[in-house]
Amino acid sequence: MAQRHISNRTPLLDRVHLPADCRGFDLEELRQLADELRAETIDAVSHTGGHLGAGLGVVELTVALHHVFRTPTDRLIWDVGHQAYPHKILTGRRDRIRTLRQGGGLSGFTRRSESEYDPFGAAHSSTSISAGLGMAVARDLKGEKNNVVCVIGDGAMSAGMAYEAMNNAGSMDSRLIVILNDNDMSIAPPVGAMSAYLSRLLSSRSYLSLRQLAKQVAKALSRRVEETAHRAEEYARGLVTGGTLFEELGFYYVGPLDGHNLEHLLPVLRNARDAPGHKPILIHVVTQKGKGYAPAEAAKDKYHGVSKFDVITGAQSKGTPKAPSYTGVFADALIGLAERDERICALTAAMPSGTGVDKFAARFPDRAFDVGIAEQHGVTFAAGLAAEGMRPFAAIYSTFLQRAYDQVVHDVAIQSLPVRFAIDRAGLVGADGATHAGSYDITYLASLPGFVVMAAADEAELARMTATAAAIDDRPSAFRYPRGEGTGVEIPARPEPLELGRGRILREGGTVAILSFGGRLQEALKAAEELAARGLGTTVADARFCKPLDEDLVRRLAREHEVLITVEEGAIGGFASHVMHFLAHEGLLENGLKLRPLILPDRFIDHDKPDRQYEIAGLAAPDMVATALAALGRSAEQPARA
Repeated sequence: MAQRHISNRTPLLDRVHLPADCRGFDLEELRQLADELRAETIDAVSHTGGHLGAGLGVVELTVALHHVFRTPTDRLIWDVGHQAYPHKILTGRRDRIRTLRQGGGLSGFTRRSESEYDPFGAAHSSTSISAGLGMAVARDLKGEKNNVVCVIGDGAMSAGMAYEAMNNAGSMDSRLIVILNDNDMSIAPPVGAMSAYLSRLLSSRSYLSLRQLAKQVAKALSRRVEETAHRAEEYARGLVTGGTLFEELGFYYVGPLDGHNLEHLLPVLRNARDAPGHKPILIHVVTQKGKGYAPAEAAKDKYHGVSKFDVITGAQSKGTPKAPSYTGVFADALIGLAERDERICALTAAMPSGTGVDKFAARFPDRAFDVGIAEQHGVTFAAGLAAEGMRPFAAIYSTFLQRAYDQVVHDVAIQSLPVRFAIDRAGLVGADGATHAGSYDITYLASLPGFVVMAAADEAELARMTATAAAIDDRPSAFRYPRGEGTGVEIPARPEPLELGRGRILREGGTVAILSFGGRLQEALKAAEELAARGLGTTVADARFCKPLDEDLVRRLAREHEVLITVEEGAIGGFASHVMHFLAHEGLLENGLKLRPLILPDRFIDHDKPDRQYEIAGLAAPDMVATALAALGRSAEQPARA
């Protein structure tokens, strides 16, 4: 694959080591800087993979913000953070930008510990306005004068949290600047010269000062005059700008603006920076995802997140899959079930392709729902479907389902509604790091009364668990599965439901038992081979269920082996806790059994290759071998049996 480093073609960018270096640039220099920054972003991501389209869409906005505002004293908060690669390049991290999402390298998102220019870490969406308001209030309480600027994409504006924050900000006397980066579908009239002129006028100090004076005069005359004047102004501005919704939330709306036109952006940002008063301001800019790179402009979905690619052709380097992806297996299994049961429907929260719901939607468009970045609403929406006799599958990443835990408890579990949770990205997820790791769902779901909680060890098991969940009509259920490819096992053409609360034994031995829950089963089998080579017969079992627990299987493993090791891709309080609770009440811990739980460690694991992450977590086959040997008092250096 042809790759090239292009810094010798970036003379202005080479001079910008920190944002202050570009504050003396004139308009033409800023335009050139933006062009060079776009080229550098494309080249860097071609080497590392990562999020591309969103970052390319905010290149000019990034340049304008760092030119106008005094970052890092002025706080600049990027919502989600995957649009912040150009920001990283301008803020002293260009020399490391080709380590993005690599082990020991830069995070793919904003991160407080990485740079003082990242005042708030963000990898989940819709947090910027809440965090920014907190920072603005803290500034006011400390008597400081810096600006707080939040950049939020319109996808993130579909989340209720953003509107909760705006509602709160609009009712407070604390100055905040919010930039709505409308990069998908414009929610206002087309941008252009007239719009830019009006935006400059409406954000100018003279207009705002005159507006404030008019308000004071109207207020002095009478409250009725004041209210009438406000309504007239709001109506007139709403006709021109489309910003009535934001005005109702208490924001002063400016826009829409062409987010790629520095001549339009710069004066409006300066006006917002220098505006009198304390009312929060929302600046609406319209940008194009993938701007300036033809392959990304032509296929926004394929270039939102990319693997390594050839800059010239745009061709991404994706290896030939050895087995179907877990996501694809789930989608195919669900489609097969839905062909036989018209009550089955699927929903996701802004991740149709990531969860396989897009495939389901292509087959059953009337039974597929994307609720946007609104997991709380999505879960309760599914509860409503279930209450009326439908069989909803809520396909949500483990890390995103955390955002809807109260709804899982209050709206689903307490009412015993049969919502089926298909939990993608369970366990460690590689380059996205700790913010996207599915570490806690076993703990937070299996603690709920009545919940059925399953984990798939391979793709065939996932197909069976999908069928199992479809058949459960009296309570909620969840099944979790990893990111990436399956193990290559044969998938049944018509998967049959599993017997609830029944695991399976794959290998028999007399000394050590490894009880796996989830995707580490193949590692457990490797460990058993190594232990057998050392003369230690090892049983390997797949629990399948955390709840209801296969008590007969656990009892047998405990009674017939010296060592019982549980393995799971989850944090403390999960599967191992349920096993230990059962064994303690059965008195099976009092007969010399050496029980050793292997779980995710009590720390956040940084981005890296998945295999390396599991080595760091102590959940690879050598860790299982070492745990068994230590429990038996055997030395790890003791040679294997010839």
